[in-house]
Amino acid sequence: MSGSKSSDGSFARAASLPPDAGSADHPLGLTVHALPGAGDAVAAQRSRSGRWKALGVLLICAAPVVASYFTYYVIRPEGRRNYGELIDPQRTLPELTATALDGTAVPLASLKGQWLLVSVAGGGCDAACQKHLYLQRQLRESLGKEKDRLDWVWLVSDAAPVPAELMPALQKATVLRMDAAALQNWLAPAPGHQLPEHLYVVDPMGNWMMRFPAAMDAEGAAKAKRDLERLLRASSSWDDAGRPAKP
Repeated sequence: MSGSKSSDGSFARAASLPPDAGSADHPLGLTVHALPGAGDAVAAQRSRSGRWKALGVLLICAAPVVASYFTYYVIRPEGRRNYGELIDPQRTLPELTATALDGTAVPLASLKGQWLLVSVAGGGCDAACQKHLYLQRQLRESLGKEKDRLDWVWLVSDAAPVPAELMPALQKATVLRMDAAALQNWLAPAPGHQLPEHLYVVDPMGNWMMRFPAAMDAEGAAKAKRDLERLLRASSSWDDAGRPAKP
């Protein structure tokens, strides 16, 4: 308001003076300097409003994910027991690059967007490794119409070649080589066991969140299937089959 009154007074004095005298007052100068202050305030207000709107959108998008995890982990019916051990705190996929069997570099982050059922073993793939690969395939197929929401992944922990006779059975699997030390910094076995003895579950956001017991048999596989079905059901509001399209 003070800027407006000063401008009015300047215009009045300029009207009463001869043309040469009025030119020294520069009456428009006060008007020009008064406007940016108001503009800056409006811009700052709009910026704050934009940030709050962006935060609101983020919270709305995250709400289904938070709700599904809250339902699964907190509001569980009495008497329910998971076969798999829940990992707390969860461990996210490391920012590393693995190698496909054809030598192609594959960022681990590219695995996000799907539930993963993961096994770990050397390339030679002994009897225990082959049993895990079989169980992974069978568990995925047993999910029926939901199977496209789960990928089965074999992380090869050494440079040994994969036996040629296994390749036909691995057509629907994701097989990647990873440094053994890097794997141990992400996944971990139960006390008294080795990394290759378990199957591991990773959620679509890239978090390792469950570990199935070692030496899984047919009865254990049936229990593992129930765990997977619960996870898929709890995440059905926000997780779709297939990975999101890249921009």
